[in-house]
Amino acid sequence: MTEAYDEPRQRLARWLDAALAAAAPSRCVPPALPQPPGRGRTVVVGAGKGAAAMAATVEAAWGPLSGIVVVPYGHGVATRGVEVLEAGHPVPDEAGVAATERLLERLDPLGEADLVLVLLSGGGSALLTAPAPPLDLAAKQAVSRELLRSGAPIDAINTVRRHLSAVKGGRLALRAYPARVISLIISDVPGDDPATIASGPTAGTTTPPEAARAILRRYGITVSTAAAAALDRGEPAPGSDDPRLARVTHRVIANAQGALQAAAQAARAEGVTPLVLGDTIEGEAREAGRVLAGIGRACARWGTPVAPPCVLLSGGETTVTVRGDGRGGRNTELALAAALALGDSGSPYLLSADTDGIDGSEDNAGAMATPGTLDRARAAGLEPQAYLDGNDSYRLFEVTGDLLRTGPTLTNVNDFRALYIP
Repeated sequence: MTEAYDEPRQRLARWLDAALAAAAPSRCVPPALPQPPGRGRTVVVGAGKGAAAMAATVEAAWGPLSGIVVVPYGHGVATRGVEVLEAGHPVPDEAGVAATERLLERLDPLGEADLVLVLLSGGGSALLTAPAPPLDLAAKQAVSRELLRSGAPIDAINTVRRHLSAVKGGRLALRAYPARVISLIISDVPGDDPATIASGPTAGTTTPPEAARAILRRYGITVSTAAAAALDRGEPAPGSDDPRLARVTHRVIANAQGALQAAAQAARAEGVTPLVLGDTIEGEAREAGRVLAGIGRACARWGTPVAPPCVLLSGGETTVTVRGDGRGGRNTELALAAALALGDSGSPYLLSADTDGIDGSEDNAGAMATPGTLDRARAAGLEPQAYLDGNDSYRLFEVTGDLLRTGPTLTNVNDFRALYIP
């Protein structure tokens, strides 16, 4: 953390740092590595916000390796042999298509004695881009934008992505067959299902194309003729019982629960009682913020479910149904809704951040809502409720000085929220 805070906000920053440290590739990759293969080749492929840092950690243990990982722009780190390619996120771009094609080519000559180490973390869905015929990139970009604005949960979004892709839904593992595949996964989705993380490039699917069509209908998304044809006539994703996937092993090496427990331990060491509310909280960000504020008010007033000094910790991935034309991600929206619900309750301080360091498509990880946030906004001539209604939470927190900026963290275990009641 680079910004100077008062003591309550310093505590929140330290607890976020503890959560991030628990999910750092340098910490979670080494214990999960298998024994280096005694014969055959080893190829490293992967995608996600932490993929380059994961590859560098693997090479620190095993030496230079061959392979390709795809990361968002600005998320590359130095590696010794694995090639790091950058591409667009959260909407895929031409660089992602080219990078994915090159990555898949690395898998073609492999045999039974070879090992493919697949490194996956949040963001992999957008970065592994191979539109299913007859879909083209422009049509896939249009579907991605609509899904991201719709308020659909991540598992629904990734269900659609799986069925519009030639690499997701276990298809990357089929390309590597008959080589042995081990996927090391930093999970950014509630439930840690390998079929959902990065849309499951090495995991078979249990959802038919009709599930994707139902999601599109539910959220009122009209797709192009090519996208409809890809769903209707495309090559089906392999099922989870496909015998070609029997040589695939999935290892979830970091997740939201581990990060929350690390933050809880750090709070406890400072004499603050932690209460972990859960790592799978979903739903509209503003509604989750109001609920969290309600629990915080109960703690401050009645000492239940936990008495101050305490911190309520939670993770998961909320969503935003975009209706306004403002700026902001789900974490600033949640923080603003919570601040409005807390009102003049006095002492609670809230940190809400995406652990990848990027809230939506903005340059911040999230925001801190403090007892003075709303007063500072109104003193600057801003009406907080109007900014919430317009999905413009970024601009409000920018004015009040409460944006949280960490830069890319090179990991991603989804959202981290800490409501501190001194």
